[in-house]
Amino acid sequence: MPEFLTTSDGQKIAYEKSDGNGPTLIWCGGLKSDMEGSKAVHLHSWAKSKGQGFIRFDYFGHGESSGDFIDGTMSRWAADIGTVRDQLCSGRVILIGSSMGGWAALLAALDTPANVAGLVLINPAPDFTEKLTVAGWSEAQIKALENDGVVYEPSGYDEPYAYSKALIEDGRARQILDAPIDLSCPIRILQGYEDTVVPWSHSQKLMDVLTSADVTYTLVSGGDHSLSRVSDLKHIETAITDITHV
Repeated sequence: MPEFLTTSDGQKIAYEKSDGNGPTLIWCGGLKSDMEGSKAVHLHSWAKSKGQGFIRFDYFGHGESSGDFIDGTMSRWAADIGTVRDQLCSGRVILIGSSMGGWAALLAALDTPANVAGLVLINPAPDFTEKLTVAGWSEAQIKALENDGVVYEPSGYDEPYAYSKALIEDGRARQILDAPIDLSCPIRILQGYEDTVVPWSHSQKLMDVLTSADVTYTLVSGGDHSLSRVSDLKHIETAITDITHV
């Protein structure tokens, strides 16, 4: 059963935590996913076996946490990462961000870089609302956003993605690929070559703007957006271990 922490505005964030050696690993999931996803659960079990602290949680409007998904924004979800870190961790952390979580993890790291020992980004989707989602919309969808305040798209989950006007406008304001991303921590990026949700050509742009001197970008042959094959999980474990030993 999850535990809950309370945010500054009274929302409840569900989480599961196991104590261990630092830096603590914090799983930052993707859009519409929750902390019961296969990668999150696998990595939590792996961290326990290694004696390393691990936290997985549900963003505002996701999973067991309070709030409605349609009211969520990138700023809100990045702040959730900061809240989890501040309330549950005493030392530095490694943020593991998947897809949208990669963008949220980068934003959270930029907010308090001194608290972040490293980043592992899995098929990261920085700026996806503007550069991947809106960029592919029809004129009718753009008009629907203005007129109705929301655009729905199939998600592969029980409910469709609901792209609210607030999410799109906030995402537009929080774009990070158009200027240097001033982080100095080690960063490991894993990208599925066959990912059709976040093309490798998109995530590779991070290599042009990250200022850290310790960044690697790994294209995973045959890897899709989930990167959840046994071999994929080994790649993620290796990336985490690499940063832990820096």
